[in-house]
Amino acid sequence: MSSHQWYRAAGAIGLAAVVMAGCASVPKPTDQMAVSNAAISSAVSAGGSQYAPVEMSAATVKMERARQAMAREDYESARWLAEEAQVDARLAEKKADSAKAQKAAMVVSDDIRALREEINRKSK
Repeated sequence: MSSHQWYRAAGAIGLAAVVMAGCASVPKPTDQMAVSNAAISSAVSAGGSQYAPVEMSAATVKMERARQAMAREDYESARWLAEEAQVDARLAEKKADSAKAQKAAMVVSDDIRALREEINRKSK
């Protein structure tokens, strides 16, 4: 095989590799987008906007960036951003749940204190 033929063969192999890499594109992350949207909705319902505004803001910004990436057909970025939005939304939901539980515990604690004071007054 002459050097000219060798370069042609190497070039053809290189071109084939590039074409094959282009065909192995990342699929649309439609399922991940739906799961992330649901996580954001769930976090909003749980009070995430009130109790975890930073996390909710991060989730919504990342989700919007994921939508933009989808529109550009940059599916890998869209998937990563949607996954990050989902994590932020779940954190916001858990923070909201925790804050509500702490409030409820404080109310119960105050009620117990008031009952003890009343019992102490009546026993005197």
